[in-house]
Amino acid sequence: MKRIVFMGTPDFAVPILQQLIKDDYEVVLVVTQPDRPKGRKRTLTAPPVKEEAIKHQIPVYQPEKISESYQKIFDYQPDLIVTAAFGQILPKELLDAPEYGCINVHASLLPELRGGAPIHYAIMEGKKETGISIMYMVEALDAGDILSQVKIPIEKDDHVGILHDKLSRAGAELLHQTLPQIFDRSLKAVEQDDELATYAPNIKRDQEKIDWSDPADKIYNHIRGLHPWPVASTTIDGTNLNIWWAEPAESDQSGQPGEIIEVMDDRLIVACGDGRALSILEIQLAGKKRMTVKNFLNGTSDLLEVGKRLGLENE
Repeated sequence: MKRIVFMGTPDFAVPILQQLIKDDYEVVLVVTQPDRPKGRKRTLTAPPVKEEAIKHQIPVYQPEKISESYQKIFDYQPDLIVTAAFGQILPKELLDAPEYGCINVHASLLPELRGGAPIHYAIMEGKKETGISIMYMVEALDAGDILSQVKIPIEKDDHVGILHDKLSRAGAELLHQTLPQIFDRSLKAVEQDDELATYAPNIKRDQEKIDWSDPADKIYNHIRGLHPWPVASTTIDGTNLNIWWAEPAESDQSGQPGEIIEVMDDRLIVACGDGRALSILEIQLAGKKRMTVKNFLNGTSDLLEVGKRLGLENE
């Protein structure tokens, strides 16, 4: 039986670990990020992958920096290292150690969208499809030879949460199909074309801001590409306003970009930069809870009025 060390951290990696266990591989060690403070109370919280490993009584190792603390992994003598959203770069000594190498389950169709936020960018860029790539790991970012891929369509109402779950399940299934071919050495890896590479770095705070001068479709993709985390935002009267969900307006109405051109019972119609509009459905004012526009209007209807403009200080 082949000995596998699994390295992963967030929810995305859990079904992939579960698949290894279901397929009766000997997962001898799980490596994940250290427990981190979470929530308003900053409670020290274990990564989802750690919780899953404990359920199956698999030893867990949580180095702060894997580049400085990887000797313990050698002690488990893995035949293969499998990673999925681990969150740290592996040193060359570790990449070279296992007989069958180190592979990574990555949530894009490489060489497109290398980096830490490929699901977000796939939606924000309006792509019609994305997928999973399983590749050999090298010292460069997501640049190793590709072992297998599967394409996943992006539906028009998919957001990051939905696509995340689709890709996580697809990654588990593709790994199930790929590992036997790795172990019998029947799979030929394909080199990536670096000239076709695009990148998806982790989302920065300033990327959350909506530019209302953009076309309506681009703003819609921006909102769903940041839902449910980290969430698109704008301002009203100088106060931050998170836009949790929106959809294209049924009819286009003219107005200045960001202008509230109609207030309905359950939505705000906001003008965009191309003469089209979006229906804003769920919002969160700074210091308040997330709520539907309908509930918000019941309590603070004077804040959201026709003629007001969102995001004025962005101009």
